Amino acid sequence: MSAAVPALRRSSLRLDGAAGTLVAFGVLIVLFLLVRAKSSGPLSYFELSFIASGGATLALAAMGQTVVVLSGGFDLSAGAVVSLVNAGLATRMGPDLASQVGWGLGALAIGAAAGGLNGALVAVARLQPIVATLATMFILQGLTLLAMPRPGGAIPPEFVAALTGDAVPDLLPAPVLVIAAAVCAWLLLRRTRVGVGIYAVGSDPAAAYAAGVPSRAALFSAYVVAGLFYGAAGAFVSAQTGSGDPLVGRPLLLQTFTAVVLGGTLLGGGRGGCVGTVAGAYALLLMVNLLLAFNVPAYYSSIVEAAVLVCAVLAGSLGAGSVLQRQLRAATIRLRRSQGMAPTLHRPRSGRSTTALPAEQPSWLKRNRDLLRWNAPAWIALALMLAVTAFTYGSSVSGLDYVNSLLVLGLFLLVLALGQGAAVMTGGLDLSLPWAITAAGVLACSLVQGNDAAGLWAVPLVLLLGTGVGVLNGLGIALLGLPPIVVTLGMNGMLQGAALLWSGGTPAGFASPGMRWFMTGRLLGFAPAAWFALAFIAAATFLLARTVFSRRLLAVGNGALAAWLSAVPVGATLVGAYALSGLCAALAGVLLSGFSGQASLGMGDEYLLPSIAAVVVGGTLITGGRGHYLGMAGGALLLTALSMLLSGSMLPNAVRDILLGLVVLAAVAALRDKRV
Repeated sequence: MSAAVPALRRSSLRLDGAAGTLVAFGVLIVLFLLVRAKSSGPLSYFELSFIASGGATLALAAMGQTVVVLSGGFDLSAGAVVSLVNAGLATRMGPDLASQVGWGLGALAIGAAAGGLNGALVAVARLQPIVATLATMFILQGLTLLAMPRPGGAIPPEFVAALTGDAVPDLLPAPVLVIAAAVCAWLLLRRTRVGVGIYAVGSDPAAAYAAGVPSRAALFSAYVVAGLFYGAAGAFVSAQTGSGDPLVGRPLLLQTFTAVVLGGTLLGGGRGGCVGTVAGAYALLLMVNLLLAFNVPAYYSSIVEAAVLVCAVLAGSLGAGSVLQRQLRAATIRLRRSQGMAPTLHRPRSGRSTTALPAEQPSWLKRNRDLLRWNAPAWIALALMLAVTAFTYGSSVSGLDYVNSLLVLGLFLLVLALGQGAAVMTGGLDLSLPWAITAAGVLACSLVQGNDAAGLWAVPLVLLLGTGVGVLNGLGIALLGLPPIVVTLGMNGMLQGAALLWSGGTPAGFASPGMRWFMTGRLLGFAPAAWFALAFIAAATFLLARTVFSRRLLAVGNGALAAWLSAVPVGATLVGAYALSGLCAALAGVLLSGFSGQASLGMGDEYLLPSIAAVVVGGTLITGGRGHYLGMAGGALLLTALSMLLSGSMLPNAVRDILLGLVVLAAVAALRDKRV
């Protein structure tokens, strides 16, 4: 009987994975029939070839993301790898056959090398997959911009025809053959020891280790295999576009996760596969095509992709043990208890002990030993950075003007570090910051229209809406039990679409004189924003160190179940953390608009990694449970001083991304909890 239980469990997992694949193909067939019904007649060979080519890049990239998700991780660097491969091929591939074959294989090698870097960081260095791949995303993005600062280059026509033309004229499009080869490679891999190890580690790491599965090798292999798929996607998009674009892979991040979950792969690992992902990728493509067929603006595409991602993850998490099911059972018990129909269940309640003996008060140094240990390095590094800057540029940075610039330019990160730090302290991460910042700036400028009187009501309204966005993030995480990366990444896509719809693709309006004076004017020798930065540091330090809210954040970060058993309102704490993050993102958007005088699309993109870097450099544990705003403030000012130092040099802006990625990796590796 005991031997039959694992077999039945394996059969159940196989059926669940097959069901997800069948659902994905069912959705694909329904969408295909809708597309066919919308067209004037039967789909021609050209239209079928166009569909096959249009979804191949996403299908290949999503297959790589699937392998990582099956191992229990997330890979945020997928789009950056695709862009790097595209830039390499567009600038290096020659017209001769040897060069085309060599660089075709080189695309796979570049992807495998990037995957190997991610695998080493996750499997060997034991870094969190989200943070490790986010850092490598910025490093690879910087390398891509160094190799190709702007779109250009060319792909030989023979290479284009080989991947996007006809494998068999008027019968078999080459993209179909490419996807079929990738699927066959996956089906062979999943039956090898490497494939079994990836599934085992993703399903239950402890059980896999106990069974003798080489967990580190399996994790490393997962990222290398994913890199191979990303390399293939980069080669295909190069053939598809015929040129190079350093940002060609940026839209793929949200799309790959959507295709993965739409294809039936379980976020968290251990169930699913690449076959369903291919169906999910093409289903997503057909959804977008249907929007265009019904004359829906293209701005809605990111909203639809984000909504599909959240809905697919939610649908896959409605099992008997899901957080939503537990919430419904708890609500039912509370309702029946209120009617006297159910027994009362008690949790331990916090309170003061009446029998505690007075203890000897330790010294201030002992009480704050951990505070100094984790927060002091950021401030020490800031002092060294200021010394290097003074040595490099001389007396020009020794006066009050430099201090004023440091505080004003650092204010954006100081604000964002508070919200991102609160999310990280709970063990989460807020990836919705880029377009939350942009949407807030676009909305504020369009409402203010340069009028101070309008700013009196428009700015509070924007801050309220930003807080509401954070509340929605928190509810999705706390109430529905969805992963923070899924909720916030989906929200980022929805905000992007909303900002594009509101602005029509071109932001209108500008900041009021009062907003500009606040950021660039003078008050007692400094800009008002500089004084605000100092006050903000004091208030934020109190909020994240001396309040009940801060203690609850740390409790949830150390373990949600233990916090709940200790009478900590886990759900309310999570909602509060992300509401604070949304408020801070909206405030940063308003401040940025006041500083530049107007808003621009994508102005928040460059603040995602710095917001995380400021938090981890400041000694906050990326897995949650440890953090102090004094350290975050030191990290924010350190990164601002580094940016100011680099801006005075002749180094390209892409170097900043590379350095930020390296700083994050170094900080996470040096300050991580060695017990993790």
